[in-house]
Amino acid sequence: MKFAIEKGILLENLTNVIKGVSTKNVIPVLNGIKFELNNDGLTLLASDSELTVETFIDKALITNIENNGIAIISSKYILDIIRKMPSEIINFEMVDNLNIKIYSESNVYNLNCLDPMDYPNIKLSVHKDPIVLKANVLKEIINQTSFAISNQELRPILTGLNLKITGDLLECIATDSYRLAKKNLKLDNPVSSDVNIVIPGKNVIELEKILTDEDDVMVHIFSNRVLFQYKNIKFQSNLLSGTYPNTSNLIPTEFDILVQIKKNDFGGAVDRAALLTQGKDKNIIKMKIEHKQMVINSTASEIGRTEETLVVDTDEKSNIDISFSAKFMLEALKTINDEDVLIMLNDDVKPIIVKSLIDESLIQLILPIKTY
Repeated sequence: MKFAIEKGILLENLTNVIKGVSTKNVIPVLNGIKFELNNDGLTLLASDSELTVETFIDKALITNIENNGIAIISSKYILDIIRKMPSEIINFEMVDNLNIKIYSESNVYNLNCLDPMDYPNIKLSVHKDPIVLKANVLKEIINQTSFAISNQELRPILTGLNLKITGDLLECIATDSYRLAKKNLKLDNPVSSDVNIVIPGKNVIELEKILTDEDDVMVHIFSNRVLFQYKNIKFQSNLLSGTYPNTSNLIPTEFDILVQIKKNDFGGAVDRAALLTQGKDKNIIKMKIEHKQMVINSTASEIGRTEETLVVDTDEKSNIDISFSAKFMLEALKTINDEDVLIMLNDDVKPIIVKSLIDESLIQLILPIKTY
């Protein structure tokens, strides 16, 4: 294998593909990135068995191709090496099957490679009729829900993002048992058979980093994996096994108290109150609504107390005293793009619902916390 390529082109593709490498790989060869050069171009592939990322660089984007071949280059240093190379054109040349020379006019690296014969045969097959989403839409869906994914392995199914599609309605749900984020989207074309999958949260977050514009993303769903095809990238993730809990009955349909408030006013008050409790386990603050006023306060015995009063748009009879995690509330508010939010309540033990006045497709649920 011998070729030359522009630094920027290679760096962009390496940055994407290296997301498929895990620091916890037990198979040594999977710590490498597979470079495969043929007459069509250069394919880069990385996998940790659960996540596989492949990018393809067309021959038209490669400065010079002399010899085809395959090399498994250790991922530990390759990204930093390419990033710090002084030249804009970088040359690759296999010295033998297990050694590659990476060089420019003024510097050279000789790197030991891993044996290509040991690399597993990974299939990245696609459907003829995928689900098509815009990249910016999928990115927003992930941003508006993934923060609520659990990081506790006690309930592995909750460490993933639940994607359900019935007809032309896509529903994306994440919950860690203390909060829930739900986003609905109407598809341009209905699916022929229902979809109900759970994608590992860590993989979804890596996918979000790759999506940058309004190009189409083709979603190919299989029984145990899902493949996202975007530009020259294939991003394949295993699915979590098990049944995601039915969360539809967790969201109340009727509310005794409806409060309309500016998102920045409410978020600012919550953020300021959280300053005194940010070192605490759940970062608990209290909210009292009475006589069209909202009082946000927090107390830390070793520090002191703070209180802030806001005027809100609600019924004169609205009256509630409730406690919740400031961290959870602030993360929920960040996902809402509009100026005004609606806070929907029943009593101090039932879920708090936060949503936009305009966008009905996004619902954020936070469970209150008892402080007595």
